[in-house]
Amino acid sequence: MQNLGIDVLFKGSNFVRLLDGMWVAVRISLVSVAISILLGLVMGILMTSENRILRAAFRIYLEIVRIMPQMVLLFLVYFGTTRVFGWNLSAEYAAVIVFSFWGAAEMGDLVRGALISIPKIQYESAQALGMAGSEIYLYVILPQAVRRLIPLSINLITRMVKTTSLVMMIGIVEVLKVAQQVIEANRRTSPNAAFGVFAVVFLLYFLICWPVSRLAGYLEKRWS
Repeated sequence: MQNLGIDVLFKGSNFVRLLDGMWVAVRISLVSVAISILLGLVMGILMTSENRILRAAFRIYLEIVRIMPQMVLLFLVYFGTTRVFGWNLSAEYAAVIVFSFWGAAEMGDLVRGALISIPKIQYESAQALGMAGSEIYLYVILPQAVRRLIPLSINLITRMVKTTSLVMMIGIVEVLKVAQQVIEANRRTSPNAAFGVFAVVFLLYFLICWPVSRLAGYLEKRWS
């Protein structure tokens, strides 16, 4: 244990601090995912609109999100906007804004893909039965789209949980920041602490993301 550097986690409250840091990352992810799902559902429906200008605007938004690294967005929101606009924005709120901005675009594209994957005969059959446009979406299209969307959206959740590791760059004390603090504090007494501590961090991320990933795979196979 000592050779692997895991012993430092049992000194004082190091392990509890590591769990607290993990909870910070998960909390940011959960809030961002909730906002992303709500905004993404609306965006996805609007992205299937026949309005070319509206579709083009959302396409530009999606491409910006995909091209620009999340770290640049974090710096832009937290350091840039606070200086330009002079508002007092906490690092955690800035992280939620950035991940929601990113997640909403990704979720919107997933919703768009799920909606357009529904065969046209479903729309035509519903119209032949005398159903109105809102009824077609509510009772025919959306239930089928949701079944296709859930596995993909679950994978987005795991990606968001892992990407929250970037928030340490704007001063948020999450799991990686705590890990660095523990390693630095025990650098002389436990030279191998980096291996042990980061191995535990890897295990924590695995324990959170693996069950979610397996759930997505299970649902995808069941509903395919």
